[in-house]
Amino acid sequence: MLEPAQPSLNPGDLNHEELFPIREVSRLTGINPVTLRAWERRYGLIQPTRTESGHRLYSQADIAEVRNILGWIERGVAVSKVGKILARSQSLKPQTEPVRNQACEGDFKQWQLHLRQAVSAFDERHLAQVYGQVFSSYPLVVVFQDIFLPVWQALRSTQEAFGHLSEWLFLDGFLRGRVLQRLQLSADQQQVRVVLAAIPGHCRELELLVTALLLGSSEVGVTVLGQGQPVEELSLVCERMAPHALVLFSNHPPAHDLRKRLGRLALALECPLLLAGEAADLAQDSLVGSQVACLGSEGRLMQRRLQQFLAGHLDS
Repeated sequence: MLEPAQPSLNPGDLNHEELFPIREVSRLTGINPVTLRAWERRYGLIQPTRTESGHRLYSQADIAEVRNILGWIERGVAVSKVGKILARSQSLKPQTEPVRNQACEGDFKQWQLHLRQAVSAFDERHLAQVYGQVFSSYPLVVVFQDIFLPVWQALRSTQEAFGHLSEWLFLDGFLRGRVLQRLQLSADQQQVRVVLAAIPGHCRELELLVTALLLGSSEVGVTVLGQGQPVEELSLVCERMAPHALVLFSNHPPAHDLRKRLGRLALALECPLLLAGEAADLAQDSLVGSQVACLGSEGRLMQRRLQQFLAGHLDS
């Protein structure tokens, strides 16, 4: 299992590190400790530092995040949806100095225009140049979720227009090749192995591959099973591969019996079962108290929740 990085702290370090115990955070924010722990363990919204004895310590940034979460809830947003909003706002921050989200969105539109021009000309060299320039300017999650995938999705949804299917196939093939290259470069370098499989018919291959890329890290490697992998045979696959966790992916609205089906699969597995994709966003509340943990569909949030789960800090 992946062990979290937990610095050894003593009471004398608190002022220097500006860390606060949970009771003080509760006093400052008005949120009771039970709720704070639930926001962390069920929804992966906060990641406090932990002492060697397991006590939670919160930074000023954590306290600001708690107040931010409370603000969204007071505006009527369900707590299960807040994580995606926060992760989305974080992904819009550039790697250097802060820039307003509106300016970032304008930059994204400009890059999407360059991308569309390269695709419409079927110019692979130009497309590769745009790809490299975007990667040098933005983090991985922004590259795909805010620039490349919106164009890919737009072409996919307008395939009845003459030429759009050919353009979509051109872009889809290029991106799948590049994502596979990145996954292969990171293969077998991590200590923790996670298996990712799609519910048959619930996503395109590129969506699954990008999810693997976003879930992976320097500590966690992701093995992607092929499209069409039978769900009923996943217990056999996991028995032989012995992963630390199985992530099931779906971008379809969850069926009414999803909790029951996932529960049966979880009982047949020797490893934990997690759900990712748009189905995880929609089914999160219905899966509370089940054996299945939800990772959501936003890249930054999915990776954080996976790491918290593997470290034992996120409930299923």
